[in-house]
Amino acid sequence: MKRDGGSGPNARRRFWNLGFLIVGACLAIFPIVGALAHEDDDRDDFGESRAYAIGLWGDLPYSDLQASVGVPNLIADMNAQNLAFTVHDGDLKAGNGTVGSTTPTTCTNDLYAQALGYFNSLRSAAIFTPGDNDWTDCDRPSNGGFNSRERLDYQRQLFFSTDFSLGQTPIRQQVQRDKLCLDHNNKLTGCVENRRWAHKGVVYVTLNIQGSCNNLCDTAPDPAEWAARNAANIQWMQQTFAYAKAIRAAAIMIIAQADPGWDLSDATRAPLRDPKTLVETDGQPDGFRDFLLALRDQVIAFKKPVAYVHGDSHYFRVDRPFQDALGRRLENFVRVETFGDNQANGNNDVMWLKVLVDSRSREVFAFQPQIVPANRTAVPAP
Repeated sequence: MKRDGGSGPNARRRFWNLGFLIVGACLAIFPIVGALAHEDDDRDDFGESRAYAIGLWGDLPYSDLQASVGVPNLIADMNAQNLAFTVHDGDLKAGNGTVGSTTPTTCTNDLYAQALGYFNSLRSAAIFTPGDNDWTDCDRPSNGGFNSRERLDYQRQLFFSTDFSLGQTPIRQQVQRDKLCLDHNNKLTGCVENRRWAHKGVVYVTLNIQGSCNNLCDTAPDPAEWAARNAANIQWMQQTFAYAKAIRAAAIMIIAQADPGWDLSDATRAPLRDPKTLVETDGQPDGFRDFLLALRDQVIAFKKPVAYVHGDSHYFRVDRPFQDALGRRLENFVRVETFGDNQANGNNDVMWLKVLVDSRSREVFAFQPQIVPANRTAVPAP
C-alpha cells in the first residue's frame, strides 16, 4: 500500500490542524500579554522602570559642626538610598567667615577642596551650581577680600573642567562653552558651570544665578559681569526649552542658587516683585527681571511641568508663586526651595529633599523632605 508522503491530502489536513492549534494558543496568550503590558506601563520598551529618585540640597555647611558632622551625616543618608544623582544648589559656606573656625569658612582654596571631597563621597552622580557665598560675596573683607571673578574662575577649573559631573558615578553633561561670560582678566570665557542633561524623559539644567542682587549690589557690584552672565543664562535657559521640546521631554527642572522673588508676599526672604510686571518694588537693584520675563514666556509655551529649584533664603518650601501678566497662576510651574542653614541651632535643618521622578505621571515630580535622623536637633530621633 502506498503511504501518504509530505504532499498528500492527509499531510495537508495535519498542517491545517496544527495551524488551528497555534492560532488558538496565540489567542489565549495575547490577552495575558496585553494585561502584563498594561500593568507594567511604568517601564520603557526595554523593561526598565521609568521612575527614579534624585537628591537636592544646598546652603551647607555654615559652621564647623555642620561641616564635620552634619554634612557627613546628610551624605551618608543620601548614599543609603538609591538616587540617580544629587544636586547642590550653591553656598558652600556662610555669607561671612567665622573667626576661630577649624573648617574653611572664607573663600580660600581649602573651602572648595572641602566641597569637592563632599561631592566625590556621593555614590551617585553629584552636580553643583555655585552660590553667591562661593564667589560674588568673596570680595567682602570678612571672606578674605578676594576678587570675586577670580574665585569663580578657580571654581570653573576645579569643579567644571570636563563634560562630566562630580561624584563616584559621574554622568556626561552638555556644557555652555560659548565664550559669553567675563573672567577676572575681563576677557570672554565659557560659562562652563552651566550644565544640561536628560534622564528618562526629563531635562535638567543648572544656571549661575546669584543672590545678593545677582552681583549688582553688596561690597563690589559688577554690572559688566552681570550683563554678560545674565544674557548667557537666558540663552542657555531658552536653548534648554528648545532641546526639551525637540526630544519630547515630559518636564524640565531648573536648578540655580538665587531666590529672585516672585511676588509681594515674602519681604523677609526674597526681593519684592510685582507678580504681573515682574518689576522689583523694594528699591534694590534688580538682577533678575529680564531672566524672569524670558522664563515666564518659555514656561507658558512649554505647557508641561517646570520645576525651579533654588536655595538662598534658607526656608524649605514647595509652592506655585509664578503668575502671568494677568495675575493668573502658572499651573505647570512649581518653585522648590531646599533646606538651608540654621547654624545657630547646630545641625537643625541640615536636611535634604528627595524628588521622585516619573515621566509617565501627570505632574512628573513628587517631593519628599528627608529629615536626617542623626541631624535631628530640636526633637532627637527616637
